[in-house]
Amino acid sequence: MTSRLPRRIARVRPLDGPPSAGQSSPDTSFTDQSLDEQYFVANDASVFDSAEGMQWTVIDSPFPASRANANSPARLGWERGAVVSEDAFTFLAPSVPVNVFGMAHNTGQPGRDLPPQAFHKAASSVIGPGEAIQLSPTVGYVDPEAELTVVVGVASRNLTLETARSAILGYTIGNDVSARDLQKTDELWISAKSQDTFTPAGPWIVTELDHSDLSIGIIHNGTELKAASSADLGWKVEEILVYLTSFMTLQPGDLVLTGFPAECARIQPGDTVVCRVEGIGELHNPVTGASWEEHPA
Repeated sequence: MTSRLPRRIARVRPLDGPPSAGQSSPDTSFTDQSLDEQYFVANDASVFDSAEGMQWTVIDSPFPASRANANSPARLGWERGAVVSEDAFTFLAPSVPVNVFGMAHNTGQPGRDLPPQAFHKAASSVIGPGEAIQLSPTVGYVDPEAELTVVVGVASRNLTLETARSAILGYTIGNDVSARDLQKTDELWISAKSQDTFTPAGPWIVTELDHSDLSIGIIHNGTELKAASSADLGWKVEEILVYLTSFMTLQPGDLVLTGFPAECARIQPGDTVVCRVEGIGELHNPVTGASWEEHPA
């Protein structure tokens, strides 16, 4: 049987679109919000930074069951099948997930010797390439974690090792930003893992990727830290999906961060973080101080 070639799928926003809609009022449902424009585009070039790799084709949403991941209404130059240049849009996080999971203690044999254990990261913590990781003055010690991240393609429950791959649309890069001091005081890691901006993801999804032995690492302020491999994960991709779907249904667009086996370094406002996963590319994010707006109840 001939295997299909990898392709990249991205969720993007045209640069010449209308002004950002901003946040809606708290009592407005998602489907009624005036959302910023978003389209899905695909590219089949094997060399990502080639001339062909910079030309993308507008496609239907790869998550047809998810209204959160629906394309904006077509406009001139952005109809299905239209070709758009990479300099005409900005990359967004690859999906709007219902659920975001990370895996605890999932490095090497020590991780595998323990039962698989997931933690939930708030979907509201997801940001895209180029967006700032924002740190409050009281957050303490914070690390980035570059992770091979599964993007779920279809609603999935009770997967087996034989069927797990059928649930996967592809893979992206996730950064499991983690407040280490808060991990020590919060048993569930909610405050440590789910702060606003603590889950950068992107820049695109790569399908048909052999994930068995991919280099994973971080560049911190231009310094490349010691890398590791997806082969160093304790529980592997299919096993993680079997575990998660044994007790819940994963939804189209959900993100599953699989673990961080490489070296990290403390991040602070003014830093830059680049997360690398072989076969996918690089996810760039600056680090700033927090600039939260107050939203009264």
